[in-house]
Amino acid sequence: MNIQQLEYLIAVDKYKHFGKAAQACFITQPTLSAMIQKFEDELDVKIFDRTTHPIRTTDAGAEIIKEAQKVIDSVMELKNKANFLNNILAGKLNLGIIPTVSSYILPNEIFSFLNKNPQIDLNIKEMTTESIIKSLKSGELDAGIISTPYAAADEFYQDFLFNEELMLYSASQETGTKKDCFVVPEDIDVDKVWLLEEGNCLRTQFENICHLKENSLKPGNLEFLASNINTLIQMVDKVGGITILPEMGVEQLSGEQKQKVSRFIKPFPYREISLIYYKPTYKQKIIDELISDIRVSMEKRLNYYKDSENYVSIKPE
Repeated sequence: MNIQQLEYLIAVDKYKHFGKAAQACFITQPTLSAMIQKFEDELDVKIFDRTTHPIRTTDAGAEIIKEAQKVIDSVMELKNKANFLNNILAGKLNLGIIPTVSSYILPNEIFSFLNKNPQIDLNIKEMTTESIIKSLKSGELDAGIISTPYAAADEFYQDFLFNEELMLYSASQETGTKKDCFVVPEDIDVDKVWLLEEGNCLRTQFENICHLKENSLKPGNLEFLASNINTLIQMVDKVGGITILPEMGVEQLSGEQKQKVSRFIKPFPYREISLIYYKPTYKQKIIDELISDIRVSMEKRLNYYKDSENYVSIKPE
């Protein structure tokens, strides 16, 4: 029995297919099959039912794979500890990011960080704040990026990342907005606002700014709960109305769409984004470097760092 066999077991259980598992493990299918058969013979336990399609993990096999995952996790932690002691920036970090942040920092800050640190493996999941907190407690995640302050996250260590201005995106015929136009929250027609689904922190922040409700533009027979900002942008473009947009989202808009962006009147509302984690670990060096990289990048990208005295924080709950 060896570590590779355990990795092969986990891969087959994940993909339910020997060929796909072999491809993911960068070996041939005959080699993977032979290694798993050898493992089964050694323990005298049938891990997989090969007569079904997709392949089914047996009840006994499921228990074995749970233990195999624990062993793999322990091995990874041992490697991380060795890297820490040797002052090497390497290892694996499981990171959850809220959807209203992930699409903006993944192709920029995260990719840049990985390019500079090829020995680091980041396993990133796009998750709600609530799911991130649950996964941190269960050990599924090492860290999460959320909007703070957030009461349920008080038990975690929190490291500030950046402050980002909250802006408006509106159909041109609704407000005639231009890039430098300023909007008073009380002047917004609350019946024409598109909001993200319940539980999304950015929705709550928008509600806190303008005391908003769902708009009257959607058909009465439509139940619509958007989970990402791009969907709301499309709704504004096609149907009309208004939605909220974090500053980083402006960079991804077309020239025509950027003309639909306006700022609130001073003090400008902003959201705070932080990285949270359950306790210091041997992955702390990776976490610290990631935090530093994001901070440095954001200070160059965002308006807040040019005149911070003109901003006011909007809580996500």
